[in-house]
Amino acid sequence: MRSMTGFGCGEAELDGNKLTCELRALNHRFLDVRVRVPEELQSHAFFVEQLARERLSRGRFDIGVRLEDGGAAPRFSPVRARAVYQSLLELRDELAPGTDVPIAALASLPDLLVEARRSHTDGLEQALDSAFSAALRRLDEMREREGRALSRELADRLAMLRQLAADAKQLSLGAAERQLGRLRERVARLLADAAALPDAARLETELALIADRSDVTEELVRLASHFDQFQALLAEREPIGRRLEFLLQEMSREANTLGSKSQDVKLSHLVVEIKSQLEKLREQVQNVE
Repeated sequence: MRSMTGFGCGEAELDGNKLTCELRALNHRFLDVRVRVPEELQSHAFFVEQLARERLSRGRFDIGVRLEDGGAAPRFSPVRARAVYQSLLELRDELAPGTDVPIAALASLPDLLVEARRSHTDGLEQALDSAFSAALRRLDEMREREGRALSRELADRLAMLRQLAADAKQLSLGAAERQLGRLRERVARLLADAAALPDAARLETELALIADRSDVTEELVRLASHFDQFQALLAEREPIGRRLEFLLQEMSREANTLGSKSQDVKLSHLVVEIKSQLEKLREQVQNVE
């Protein structure tokens, strides 16, 4: 089991410079990949996104790429400055003849006045792949550590639910018979002053059917089955988050039915505690991949 949250950072060398990839993972129902790269690597943003989609599953992933250029600082190019100023003059003559074009106008175009940087094309995809893979390894290590802690937490809560279900089973023993006895007493009080009495056999049959509806054995059996499936999933290494969520939905459905059938105050209190533990489980399962 792995957590859905974590962080990993990887590095690779590119033309003597350091390429860094940072990978952050957050909770999300589906796969959501967001990539940030510097302007000079913008054309390879899709390549990074494809790397992520091939190797990642459910969750939101923020990927940041940085290129630390250890080369010399950008140098002013007089040749480029002359060409830019000449282009401005030609544009002036075409659009607004006679208008003054101050030399200070070049200050608003700094990127056009420096020598062109060397393009990082050779080996770029290999460097991106290497940095991303290193970041993913570290992310997975962190998610697995958190996953082991999550697994222990889920197992502890599941053990509490098993105990609560066992207590509910103990309280439910003879529940139908007790309910039948209470119904008989109520009917007897209602019919005490009645002029005409209903058919005794038919009345007994109806009371038995009503009392039988308070039997929660079926719900407790299904809950135990869901607990076993949940426990088995905790031992798997594949992504199990969605399957755990489905099982929790089924457990909640059984708990709701259990509560609606309960005619015992103590059993009703147990059902409330079962629902509370299921909600805490659901909150933790949202962090499971």
